[in-house]
Amino acid sequence: MISIQGLKMEFGSEPLLDNINFVINQNDRIALVGKNGAGKSTMLKIIAGLQRPTEGTVSLPTDVSIGYLPQQMRLTDERTVRQEAALAFSHIHELDESIDRLNAQLQHATDFDSSQYNNLIESLASKTELRAMMQADNAEAEIEKTLTGLGFERADFERPTSEFSGGWRMRVEIAKLLLQRPDVLLLDEPTNHLDIESIQWLEGFLKTRRGALVLVSHDRAFLDNVTTRTIEISLGHIYDYQVNYSRFVDLRKERLEQQMRAYDNQQKMIHDTEAFIERFRYKATKAVQVQSRIKQLDRLERIEVDEVDNSRLRLRFPPAPRSGDYPVIADELRKDYGTLNVFDHVTFTIRRGEKVAFVGKNGAGKSTLVKCIMNEIPFEGTLKLGHNVMIGYFAQNQAQMLDEDLTVYDTIDYVATGDVRTRINDILGAFMFGGKASEKKVKVLSGGEKSRLAMIRLLLQPVNLLILDEPTNHLDMRTKDILKTALQQFDGTLIVVSHDRDFLDGLVEKVYEFGEHRVREHLGGIYDFLAKKQLGSLQQLEARLKPTASVTAPAAVSAGRLSYEEQKERERRVRQAEKRVKSLEQQIEMLESDIRAIEEELAGGGNADPGIYQRHATLNSELERVMNEWELAGEELEKIKTLST
Repeated sequence: MISIQGLKMEFGSEPLLDNINFVINQNDRIALVGKNGAGKSTMLKIIAGLQRPTEGTVSLPTDVSIGYLPQQMRLTDERTVRQEAALAFSHIHELDESIDRLNAQLQHATDFDSSQYNNLIESLASKTELRAMMQADNAEAEIEKTLTGLGFERADFERPTSEFSGGWRMRVEIAKLLLQRPDVLLLDEPTNHLDIESIQWLEGFLKTRRGALVLVSHDRAFLDNVTTRTIEISLGHIYDYQVNYSRFVDLRKERLEQQMRAYDNQQKMIHDTEAFIERFRYKATKAVQVQSRIKQLDRLERIEVDEVDNSRLRLRFPPAPRSGDYPVIADELRKDYGTLNVFDHVTFTIRRGEKVAFVGKNGAGKSTLVKCIMNEIPFEGTLKLGHNVMIGYFAQNQAQMLDEDLTVYDTIDYVATGDVRTRINDILGAFMFGGKASEKKVKVLSGGEKSRLAMIRLLLQPVNLLILDEPTNHLDMRTKDILKTALQQFDGTLIVVSHDRDFLDGLVEKVYEFGEHRVREHLGGIYDFLAKKQLGSLQQLEARLKPTASVTAPAAVSAGRLSYEEQKERERRVRQAEKRVKSLEQQIEMLESDIRAIEEELAGGGNADPGIYQRHATLNSELERVMNEWELAGEELEKIKTLST
């Protein structure tokens, strides 16, 4: 579908990408990976046609459409959420206008045997068929389903986008892109602004959509669940693996081991050759051999080691000073912003040494509760910190607190203590500040680089309560692994706000879920919580299906049994759902019969009524709509039956 050939990209004198060649096939699901700065985002921009390479070509058929989601984008605030999402269907309005013009021309045509008339007929048939394929009549339903999946409430649809944070407005852009259904989807870190539930919805969407996908993400679980091919960019070259990310990690390790052995052997050969040249350089009897060895070295293609392997680096925290048994105790906490209640009746206790996660939809109050613990904002209720609690806090805006006149090295050197000071360069290298990068002034660093530096600085300070708010947003996967290992070995108490399931897995033993103005405690790890969440969703659905009258109805005779009134109500709902499914099946049969009749008429030849193509397209579109309704009705019937057992 898309062919990348001889691609080269230079910034200054350094090649970022060098002689890149690969093909994106029609249904490929590609994870594009590599360390920060390797060229992943640049590669996406080149494929999208937004950046010209220094050399090489990107070839694709003219009818292939590409959708591109950058990490950052300019957002407008002139429309409501629904109106902004509806822009994804602007091409359908243009198609409708074209169809109307063709119909008008056919109505005034008189020369039915001319080639011009036949061309009009063919053009109309093509465009109406294309419109039917676009499922244009389902646009509103698709908009609502997509926005809901990305975390919006129905009440949000008519709100102007200016009322939402940058993260939520980014979700609108994701919705627009998904609704356009491009042949090739290029996504650059799409999960940075999504919560866990929205990430899971996006996973499901991407796994079932047709077309090619090229995805850049630092979320290992997301990559494993969505992609089946991994392309790594390293030192300007690519390595293509027909496997998902986890399998790629194993194969990459084998490749690096082989590469290192070949590098060591070549270095030994170079050393021996240079020693021979130096030893016999001035001996006339060896002049021919010396010149031969010099030419041999000149022609030698030097093996490069892809990257420094930091997998053995162990970043250890200073021992945590002992705190009281209960570092954080909250009792009946409540927080309001004006008339908006963020949470209420929040009561929990975090014990010394516990590692817990705050999860939930964006805007549900996770960062707000952290600010309450830090005493940065006022609140109602009681919140006590235990004896001798020393907090280390990483906020999402932590980078703004760095001294911009210091170098990277000095920023860390000022807070490092003990034997850590002898390993500052190793630690900086693990967090992508190796070599000359450690000499940079903080003021010239990017936002992501400042965040990483702030993280290192925090991790070297002696504290016993670490609070991390989205710590992994600017870290690549190998750096996240180093951080995760260090946190697992941390002997203090940890509160982490994150949507990264792989990072939380094996790190936390308790999850606090934020939502519906409450905070609920779940024992177990993140995947235990997600498994319970699936069951919890069914229970919430059951609660919504209960009739209002059941609120005051007598309790069931025993746990697990429905009252007589509830059972009758369930039976009534099952009958209604079955009737709905049967009615839709009858509509489908009628529509299919009408479509077959038109197709038989067209197959018989002769001068067909020009309107027949429009009727054929309309019937196909209606069939598609009814089929969708039938599918949803069937799912609803199965849910009601499940809840009735």
